[in-house]
Amino acid sequence: MNTPLIEVRHLHRRFGSSERPVRAVDDVSFSIQPGETLGLVGESGSGKSTIGRSLLRLIEPSEGEVVYRGEPLGRASAARMRQLRSRLQMIFQDPYASLNPRMRIAEILAEPLRTHGLARGPGERARRIAELLTLVGLRPEHAQRHPHEFSGGQRQRIGIARALAAEPEFIVADEPLSALDVSIQAQVVNLLCELRERFQLTLLFISHDLDVVEYLCDRVVVLYLGRVMEVAPTRELFARPLHPYTRALLAASPRPDPEQPPLRQVLKGDIPSPLDPPSGCVFRTGCPQAIAACAAERPPLLTMASGRQVACIRTELMGEGGDGDTA
Repeated sequence: MNTPLIEVRHLHRRFGSSERPVRAVDDVSFSIQPGETLGLVGESGSGKSTIGRSLLRLIEPSEGEVVYRGEPLGRASAARMRQLRSRLQMIFQDPYASLNPRMRIAEILAEPLRTHGLARGPGERARRIAELLTLVGLRPEHAQRHPHEFSGGQRQRIGIARALAAEPEFIVADEPLSALDVSIQAQVVNLLCELRERFQLTLLFISHDLDVVEYLCDRVVVLYLGRVMEVAPTRELFARPLHPYTRALLAASPRPDPEQPPLRQVLKGDIPSPLDPPSGCVFRTGCPQAIAACAAERPPLLTMASGRQVACIRTELMGEGGDGDTA
């Protein structure tokens, strides 16, 4: 396997007071290979967006580190981070809030070009802006409009163009479809697929839409209350989820294939508060397969015989043994 482009090592992010912290991200580790699209899924409050922003140092981790091409970003100076930001970009969730309403589209797209020295002079910038708009399915003359003159789907295309302007190799796409009409979502997904192939992009795709994740992503990380429950290739995870929470998450999503039997998994109780998570496995209070030992200690993220990773002590229910390695 290639050297990872991105490595997340024992990432923690706490909010609130030191006496009663909210553990938004609690010891999360994973890696992303060059050219891979990694899906990050979980319910609201699972820590998905916090992880995405931490990867780009838009939020500083409380502990742990993010490594880009072998370089720990937490140790990078402000000057070095300015250099790296051309390679590490983000597509934001809300296309209405992420674009400055006072600026024309030409100004929005020119900003990263000037910041990273990618287009010198007005003529070169204008040419590059026209290219970017064409890339995302808009017209060059749209550059003179303001954001309010566009639909939500068009604004998200502009947000994608802004991310591409810096010529990145890694993009965090943070719920880029959630604010869009269903009829527009497929168009944006297809655009992301085209751009990924054209520019050999590496993506972290954060979403609660499991159908899109199944279509777009190579591997999936499943989160619950800030912890990793399972990591697996997409096809394997959807065909045979191992962790009880993954089964419950997939069971709550509509099954488009009528010949595929529905997953049977019933959740117990409400999602615990991140202010006071359960001891041991944080999912145990909602898990129908929990036993007393699940409360005693936090399950490590075990690597199974197939190479998949799962944080559950009840490996006898999964039909494959662990090799003892932990993330």
